Amino acid sequence: MSYTMIENVTITLPDIPAESIVSRKTFSSDHIKVTLFGFAPGEELTEHTAAYPAILHFLSGEASLTLEGNEFTAVPGTWVHMPAHLPHSLAAKTAVTMLLYLITA
Repeated sequence: MSYTMIENVTITLPDIPAESIVSRKTFSSDHIKVTLFGFAPGEELTEHTAAYPAILHFLSGEASLTLEGNEFTAVPGTWVHMPAHLPHSLAAKTAVTMLLYLITA
């Protein structure tokens, strides 16, 4: 098979317990790694960087997203490309589902 298709990626994520962040590896190849994240309301990832360029695609919920010290509100449909080593953080205002694409090649 030359392709991968997931009809509804969000159903691969279990219910998100209170006070937790859940992740599921969705796809991996030599060029890209895709992970589905689920954040309970109030959960956050403190400021960090990634060794590779990354794309964030928000599927549901609302989060406070900080990129290089600039704060934004991420909602369903928000899409962000970040170069490697860009400082960023995320705080879920509501339950959030998000796809992370790490571009490894």
